[in-house]
Amino acid sequence: MSEFWLISAPGDKENLQALERMNTVTSKSNLSYNTKFAIPDFKVGTLDSLVGLSDELGKLDTFAESLIKRMAQSVVEVMEDAKGKVQENLLASGGLKEKMKCLKIDLTSFVTHFEWDMAKYPAKQPLVTVVDTLTKQLAQIETDLKSRTAAYNTLKTNLENLEKKSMGNLFTRTLSNIVSKEDFVLDSEYLITLLVIVPKPNYAQWQKTYESLSDMVVPRSTKLIAEDNEGGLFTVTLFRKVIDDFKTKAKENKFTVREFSYDEKEIKREREEMTRLLSDKKQQYGPLLRWLKVNFSEAFIAWIHIKALRVFVESVLRYGLPVNFQAVLLQPHKKSSTKRLREVLNSVFKHLDEVAAASILDASVEIPGLQLNNQDYFPYVYFHIDLSLLD
Repeated sequence: MSEFWLISAPGDKENLQALERMNTVTSKSNLSYNTKFAIPDFKVGTLDSLVGLSDELGKLDTFAESLIKRMAQSVVEVMEDAKGKVQENLLASGGLKEKMKCLKIDLTSFVTHFEWDMAKYPAKQPLVTVVDTLTKQLAQIETDLKSRTAAYNTLKTNLENLEKKSMGNLFTRTLSNIVSKEDFVLDSEYLITLLVIVPKPNYAQWQKTYESLSDMVVPRSTKLIAEDNEGGLFTVTLFRKVIDDFKTKAKENKFTVREFSYDEKEIKREREEMTRLLSDKKQQYGPLLRWLKVNFSEAFIAWIHIKALRVFVESVLRYGLPVNFQAVLLQPHKKSSTKRLREVLNSVFKHLDEVAAASILDASVEIPGLQLNNQDYFPYVYFHIDLSLLD
């Protein structure tokens, strides 16, 4: 599973024994894989400031998760022809043991081997400064993401619109890649070449009647130049002064004159525009995908650091000073085992908050002074990490 439970309990003897019991039970019952989650000793500051930081970190956590999901989706959209390879581009690097920093690490390994990045987020700084650094970093990534993807998506939309124009039926599609100069009588004061769409079942009728649909139609001037599933595009040459009469008679016979004027400059412009857009998209693809990969990694790493900060702040607020708690990362083995895993945790740690433990069993019990929904509150500090970023 790509789901993790990040919990903490006080670091005194009684609770360390409780953690050992939890590890034993979850291991024997094959409920979860558990690892210690190392969090540095931060400067605590005042409890008032921690209460404010708790609220701020909650919002930042939500924002960071939303951002990395949007970035993951952007990778999917950019890699339109290679969607099966998206996951191998959603990686994290840095923050692990020194010898692994140059490697690209899958997200699960990064979380299970998490180490605080002291170079990026110095733990000796005040907590508010660390949070501010993370906030500014993620805000900048979001700003860049919006501008880069907007430019790419505009280009992609323009290209798709051009491609649609060349993929429609003979009534609507662009004709720039179908017709050629040789199909038309051009620069004549008296003659003009029209394009006529003829249903497939009526080809024989067209060949028999087109010369007599009006006066002054040039004999043997028709030629089939394109077809789709419904019909064909024929040329016919006639005198300019009988255009209206010819169109009326053609319509009566279920032949449709397609309004078109051969303009070599316009056709060349359309073809060049398609070539330019294809070239621009190819040129932007590589740099954009590289940027997404690098900054997805940066945002993801920042998100897990935010989770660590939340555990620290909530543990101090919950368990008090001096700072003494143990954080553990649990990875449930399967979805069906999560209910049983929750029961084990509640049983092992119910002594931390008897009222909260009781309320989990009975959702109607109100926890005095607690604004959270009962389902979000447990006797121990708990945060959820879900790596299913593309679901």
